[in-house]
Amino acid sequence: MTTLPPAEIGMSLEDVDTPALLLDLDAFERNMDRMAKSLEGTSVKIRPHSKSHKCAIIGLEQMARGAVGLCCQKVGEAEAMVAGGVRNVLVSNQIVGRSKLMRLAALTKQADWIGVCADHPDNVEQLNEAAAAMGTVINVLVEIDTGAARCGVPVGQPAVDLAKQIDSAMNLNFAGLQAYQGRAQHVRSYADRQQTAEAGIALTKETVDGLKVVGLDCEIVGGAGTGTFQFEAAGGVHNELQAGSYVFMDADYGKNLNPGGGFFDDFENSLFVYVTVMSTPAEDRALVDAGLKALAMDSGPPTVADMPGVEFGRASDEHGILDIAKANHPVRLGDKLKLIPGHCDPTVNMYDWYVGYRGDRVEALWPIVARGMLR
Repeated sequence: MTTLPPAEIGMSLEDVDTPALLLDLDAFERNMDRMAKSLEGTSVKIRPHSKSHKCAIIGLEQMARGAVGLCCQKVGEAEAMVAGGVRNVLVSNQIVGRSKLMRLAALTKQADWIGVCADHPDNVEQLNEAAAAMGTVINVLVEIDTGAARCGVPVGQPAVDLAKQIDSAMNLNFAGLQAYQGRAQHVRSYADRQQTAEAGIALTKETVDGLKVVGLDCEIVGGAGTGTFQFEAAGGVHNELQAGSYVFMDADYGKNLNPGGGFFDDFENSLFVYVTVMSTPAEDRALVDAGLKALAMDSGPPTVADMPGVEFGRASDEHGILDIAKANHPVRLGDKLKLIPGHCDPTVNMYDWYVGYRGDRVEALWPIVARGMLR
């Protein structure tokens, strides 16, 4: 059940109830514009990953700036995006299980284009059966393992064989390759990140060339993420980039390095968890009203915006403990602070609403319609 939003349009930011998920609309729009500008004059398109934002309104904002569609990881996410007006969705994942497959096949009748990934012959057969049962055709990409050691068929002949099986299926359309290198996204050194990404690009090219030999062209060669998008964009193989976190950024991406050795600054932080200082029991310690139920900690703790000397020490269910010994200004009971999440995607999944603001005024309340869509 969706909760009521923690704010009202027009109210002062200071009056927003906490914890709340804040979106700096100016920074958010600059991030989208920067990505769009980076691809101007190229044949490469952006298909942003909605698992970062889970919000159809944001997806439509991205498409207004040139995105060809969205990626999703789950059928439920895809259903939420289509219901919200996004008509072109790639489920960049494997979907297994009759119920999910039938929902996916049905979704093709509600959208302009629906795609999915496969990396096993049995799954290809299951997709074809579901599409036949629903009287439709599903677009299928072969996912290849480009070094992430997660999903994906081996590059080269195994990928070609699977593509041929898809192409011969009556109710499937071979739509290309899924070639995402997740492991490369958070390699800190710019040179090492580039080397890792380019190794994956070379493996992808090998498979694209092998498909051409048997007469199969790739409508889509998709992949890339916020950490490596510039390498795939310049690699001459990928034609769709699946970056997602670029619209928000988070504390973990902020640890990546740029070519000059400084911290990654292609995009800026636009997403924050807004918290209230609920206790100041000691001069060097303050507690805020957001802990493990309000912040994803899998990629490390959040940082406090505009307070580089303050450290988020540890979290319990409903408490976050701040070390304020080196704070650049006093931290008092009732103060409201902006935390930069360590990992934006799972943090977003904890909230029902974005509170969009400009300056110190709430301007937008956007529902996170795909929150909790695990199936």
